[in-house]
Amino acid sequence: MDETSQPPSPDVAVKAVGLRKSFGWLEALRGVSFELKKGEFLAVFGPNGAGKTTLLKILSTLTRPTAGSAWVAGYDATKGDAELRKEIGVISHASSIYGDLTAFENMVFYARMYGVRDPETRAVEVVDEVGLKARLHDRAATFSRGMLQRLTIARAVIHNPSVLFLDEPYTGLDQHAAKSLTEQLAFLHTEKRALILTTHDIDRGLDTCDKAAIQVAGKFVRMDSIDEIDRKNFENLYLKTVRENS
Repeated sequence: MDETSQPPSPDVAVKAVGLRKSFGWLEALRGVSFELKKGEFLAVFGPNGAGKTTLLKILSTLTRPTAGSAWVAGYDATKGDAELRKEIGVISHASSIYGDLTAFENMVFYARMYGVRDPETRAVEVVDEVGLKARLHDRAATFSRGMLQRLTIARAVIHNPSVLFLDEPYTGLDQHAAKSLTEQLAFLHTEKRALILTTHDIDRGLDTCDKAAIQVAGKFVRMDSIDEIDRKNFENLYLKTVRENS
């Protein structure tokens, strides 16, 4: 069994080895490799077109790589195993919230989709956890962008996933909503759950993560522990890294 087909050790939540993805002549990913242990939070920074969304789509089984392997929560992500989908939560640009349904009705629907025991009770719990209990029975179409983002988080964790993927969740949020999201991410970051966040917001990304990667032109150029990062000079390092590797 070669390296690309070996499952990771039990303490590893996400493992990627040589991930490549081509769309015709375009190489969206060019050999991404990394490991993330349970309880770790990785923030991925990179310019538009760096392949960040493509990476998350592969890890969340939405698309398959052209080459390489990916393991998430102990499952081979390239096979689209239904059991793996029970272990992950995804927050992307699309909220997947139904505007004509109330917050409660949306959460009950998703809880039943995941086979959650006592979906009504769980629905109330997650809506309360994201600070929307007062709007429990209001239609989602009446929610602000920030409130919809919080409800999207509730939807993503309704089944208590062990790995959470967040693709540019700060996009379109005002300062108050962005601060609320940062607080929610801190709440979700537990020793049993790994998180991967893609973002252009360097300050908030560094506030939430314990590992940071810079992705440029389809590959990880560097990945560091937050303890190894000079916060004051990281933006300059980021800009220099992007310029030298684009």
